[in-house]
Amino acid sequence: MLDLSGYELTHEEIDILDHPLVGGLILFSRNFHDQNQLNDLVRHVRSVTRNQVVIATDHEGGRVQRFKEGFSTIPAMGSISQKTTGNSQQTSYFCEQFGWLMAAELLAFDIDISFAPVLDIHGISEVIGDRSFHQQPDVIIQLASEFIKGMHRAGMSATGKHFPGHGNVLEDSHIAMPVDKRSLQEIFSVDMAIFKAIHQHGLLDAVMPAHVIYPELDDLPAGFSQKWIKQILRQDLKFDGVVFSDDLSMQGAAQMGGIVERAELALNAGCDMVLVCNDPKGATKVIDGLPTNLELPTNSVERIKRLRKSSSLDLARLRMTDEYQIASKALDQFYAI
Repeated sequence: MLDLSGYELTHEEIDILDHPLVGGLILFSRNFHDQNQLNDLVRHVRSVTRNQVVIATDHEGGRVQRFKEGFSTIPAMGSISQKTTGNSQQTSYFCEQFGWLMAAELLAFDIDISFAPVLDIHGISEVIGDRSFHQQPDVIIQLASEFIKGMHRAGMSATGKHFPGHGNVLEDSHIAMPVDKRSLQEIFSVDMAIFKAIHQHGLLDAVMPAHVIYPELDDLPAGFSQKWIKQILRQDLKFDGVVFSDDLSMQGAAQMGGIVERAELALNAGCDMVLVCNDPKGATKVIDGLPTNLELPTNSVERIKRLRKSSSLDLARLRMTDEYQIASKALDQFYAI
């Protein structure tokens, strides 16, 4: 999964998107000027890609929302329970409605997935913070499940991140290499219990492992660890959804070698798709350096295909639906509290 430099495709990007190893595209704020431009960009991407790529973005709400003008302003997930203290029914209702609204608006632009929701605990991590639903695992399970139900109702698959949990390390894996020194018992009973419960409810379509080292299990970061992905996620939890690597250009991945080595390690660990963002030269190195007959994890291509959206309404028709009116009213109610 690669990214783009701006509002329109360059000639170089058109060539890269035609490469047989390219199966996804992630859009950032730099790729959004207005809704007409976004429509044109996505249409152009669809017309030049060799594979049926999965188009993604990070649209969690709060400080992580890539498209703003003309899109509903989804609140940070952590702010929902704070505003509705003591009213769990109202909190759950808002989470479900906002999950639907976020997903429905993106689907209207032919964007397949948002990398959401964050299933990390609101602990000591500043980069997670109010991106998390709550401090308590049982509350996160309840609220994230409602948010995912909303996404599913709109027709979008859900990606839980950052497995097995990023909330209890202080360092930001974008710029550092976090190490979580807690016991496995604590990690399994607190952080990972969230992923396990939501998966057992049949709600997780994909996960994104953390660029965090958990030395009690492995000296490798989770996204490069066969123990975490192949053993715990695939065998023990019997998870059959997509495993995305987090961005391989992040500092939390840099210690694993050059960008091609990182991609190979992540794929060998069991990731179905690797992300190379904000590094065009690195992205070219990866697609040129990996063999075209690369042996992906079993069923990777089929898993990824399942993330492609089903048909959806364009934004004008979407806004005329009762569901949209209800969700927009819920958003107004939330901000009025």
